Amino acid sequence: MSLEIKTKDRTAKVEVLEQNGSLYCVKIDDKEYEFDVEKVEEGVYSILHNNMSINMEMIEGDSPQKYSVNTISDHYEIEVVDAAARYRNSSGGGMENSDKFISSPMPGKVVKILLNEGDKVEKGETVIVISAMKMESEYKSSFNGLVKKIFVSEGDTMEGGAKLVEIEPE
Repeated sequence: MSLEIKTKDRTAKVEVLEQNGSLYCVKIDDKEYEFDVEKVEEGVYSILHNNMSINMEMIEGDSPQKYSVNTISDHYEIEVVDAAARYRNSSGGGMENSDKFISSPMPGKVVKILLNEGDKVEKGETVIVISAMKMESEYKSSFNGLVKKIFVSEGDTMEGGAKLVEIEPE
């Protein structure tokens, strides 16, 4: 799995080379690292690297793939750009502010549908989770509205460009 992590002044290419339980071998740019990562609680991780422990808190931002990351001594605003996000950025998949449909940018499988037809949805609220290329992506509403139609069910596989959910703006 390859992705990019963007901060204010740097973009790093990150690739998970191997995972065995909580042990990860990760390539960041052109250098390999080994980490032992344990999830302490929702959004909080303990990371062991070279016998040094780092506690990290990840807080979801106001848009998909954006996070505030806190350690004991630093704070970072980051954006995670995975294959699905790169595809959405280049092809217009996902959900645009003026679009009332959430669509899949690539073939995948519906993991979870978080709302039902007729439910109210808030801007930034996750509506559906899709698994594609061994990664899960959350698709969020870009405006307040009502879930008008759900075109898929949990467990369905779908083609790229498929309409998943229709949201009627308030």
